[in-house]
Amino acid sequence: MPEGPEIRRAADKLAAAIVNKPLTDVWFGLPRLAEQASGLVGQQVARIETRGKALLTHFSGGLTLYSHNQLYGVWRVVDAGETPQTNRILRVKLAAADNAILLYSASDIALLTSEQLAQHPFLQRVGPDVLDMSLTVAQVRERLLLPRFRRRQFAALLLDQAFLAGLGNYLRVEILWQAGLDARHRAAELSDTQLDVLAQALLEIPRLSYQTRGIVDENRHHGALFRFKVFHRAGEPCECCGTIIEKTTLSSRPFYWCPGCQH
Repeated sequence: MPEGPEIRRAADKLAAAIVNKPLTDVWFGLPRLAEQASGLVGQQVARIETRGKALLTHFSGGLTLYSHNQLYGVWRVVDAGETPQTNRILRVKLAAADNAILLYSASDIALLTSEQLAQHPFLQRVGPDVLDMSLTVAQVRERLLLPRFRRRQFAALLLDQAFLAGLGNYLRVEILWQAGLDARHRAAELSDTQLDVLAQALLEIPRLSYQTRGIVDENRHHGALFRFKVFHRAGEPCECCGTIIEKTTLSSRPFYWCPGCQH
């Protein structure tokens, strides 16, 4: 499943294609939404935002399209009038004069008023988004020590969207390596220094992934690129200490770690 950085980059592409352009065609493949499509024609997509792994498409008339890709959903940007050849099931089409954005295969889709959006069960449940640039290291540190989180093992906590939205398995792996922590630890067991390092990594790693992953930078001195240090690197030496990276399963997901660096 894509994690927060991938969802945000996808949202950026959708926004570049469709935001602030009058909609010439709107189509919904779900019967419960189909009758509302015509009312959106002529409106504009005012903005597209993410809340963790959910995507919110805000229309100028006040409604918002909520979608969560889950395992199989995927958005595509195409030229207006283009019909891609695919076996996927089209769920949403929003078209302007030049471009269209298409959502395939997702089933968790709703068209909501602002009041309904505020009461949406998923959005009420998720924690602060790690890609929200107003979220600070101090706030994350405080969240780690909340009674409902402080005694939970990091293996499960860092996959829980109620803790921080947008985290997922590869981020869990890379954050804990960066912080030098075993996945079985809990925030309640950490020193002040360890808490500071972990809180920093919980924001730094997802934001670096969002900003740079997939970009080839020939001038490496201009800034670090995100690349996996341990994820999918079982059997290879850790670049920090040389210990061989190991793989196991934690919270039903593959987990990679360095026995030499993570204690």
